[in-house]
Amino acid sequence: MQSRRGFIRSGLLGATTLLLPGRAFRFHVEELPRVLILGDSISIGYFPFVKEMMKEKALVYRPMKEDGGYENCAGTTNGVKQIDRWIGDTRWDVIHFNFGLHDLKHVDPVTGKNSRDPEDPLQADPRQYKQNLEEIVEKLEKTGAKLIFATTTPYPDELSGPLRDPGMPEKYNRIAGKIMQKHGIVINDLHAFVQPRMEELQRPNNVHFTEDGSRALAEQVVQAIEKQMN
Repeated sequence: MQSRRGFIRSGLLGATTLLLPGRAFRFHVEELPRVLILGDSISIGYFPFVKEMMKEKALVYRPMKEDGGYENCAGTTNGVKQIDRWIGDTRWDVIHFNFGLHDLKHVDPVTGKNSRDPEDPLQADPRQYKQNLEEIVEKLEKTGAKLIFATTTPYPDELSGPLRDPGMPEKYNRIAGKIMQKHGIVINDLHAFVQPRMEELQRPNNVHFTEDGSRALAEQVVQAIEKQMN
């Protein structure tokens, strides 16, 4: 049975809504959980759908550029440098994050630009990826937010753009999985979700997804976030 104090409180909130609808709406919005999405261009693709799907349930954010565009969080090398700025001083309730797709691509060792030369190094080899991801996770844990790690999605063997060797998402996901298990962090296995539906959801010869593919990923992300919110 609802307590008398709780009944009075809900009654007052109801009266506020009746008499001051605009003010009550602002109060309601400020009380919604705050969710931060960190990730590369795959997350940029599903972010607008996640925000729309959760508009009545949470305030959903991601890092933004000064011109108002979405910031690509890229790989863990960039993540280690930027994580404090991305977190800021906001009290986050849930943080959904991913790193891996940029880490495993080949880059020119001199310019740091994307490369298709198999002799060029990975942006972050497995050992460096593990070290960087550990550092990022430790920073995220200090926020007190509930954390969700999204596994790196698969891609076709034949790709346009920078060279990404076949089978690397699985290798990097195993490394990330051990870290998340050690820290007790929930895993949203987007890799397993996409794997049997790559032709349906992904663009040809591309790591990126169609609009329907991004929407399907968003549904998985929303489910994972809502489970942690509840």
